[in-house]
Amino acid sequence: MAAHNELGKQGEELAVIYLQKNGYAILEKNWRYKKAEIDIIAKHNNTLIFVEVKTRETNYFGEPFEAVTSKKEALFNDAAEAYLEEKNLENEVQFDIISIVVSGKSKPLINHITEAF
Repeated sequence: MAAHNELGKQGEELAVIYLQKNGYAILEKNWRYKKAEIDIIAKHNNTLIFVEVKTRETNYFGEPFEAVTSKKEALFNDAAEAYLEEKNLENEVQFDIISIVVSGKSKPLINHITEAF
């Protein structure tokens, strides 16, 4: 597995732990629809949370969340609609980004951006 894929997997694992510690129930991981993937689908206070996780080794070139483009947002929205339809759900929804910087041996920096788009 390529190093960037391993880093992404590590970030997703850290995000799951973070969300669970904060009272979120994890429903799905890496849910796919056509060209889109939702990293984490969680439930919190009867709201479905669709989470995009961005992980980097440094924020030298900007924060990880800045890599979420309008194209990615559109694909993400399409996938979320497909999930709701497939599961026949009518919950309120929210789109979050969890931005993680993992550098060396220091504690990972986790920035949870709620209602990101």
